[in-house]
Amino acid sequence: MAVTATLELHLKDEAVAGAEEALGAILRDTRAFPGNEGIEVLVDDADPAHILVVEHWASVERDDAYRAWRDTPEGASNLGALLASKPVLTRYRTLTTY
Repeated sequence: MAVTATLELHLKDEAVAGAEEALGAILRDTRAFPGNEGIEVLVDDADPAHILVVEHWASVERDDAYRAWRDTPEGASNLGALLASKPVLTRYRTLTTY
């Protein structure tokens, strides 16, 4: 079953100016990960330090594999250095009965 994951980010003030380039580099690997079906990055108009990353995955298992890979030395990124607080991950399933 397909899954959509959102990652809510609050950047440090000093990270906002370079956030687009930094996130682009990090998300290249996410887009290339098997099972990723697309990513959107949304920036809060009222607060450019507030970003929502929307990831579309072919299955929960593919998303789980990606999260596990990010916890390895090979998958680690510098995202934590940009953040003012811990990111919030939420996963959604698509209803098909409406």
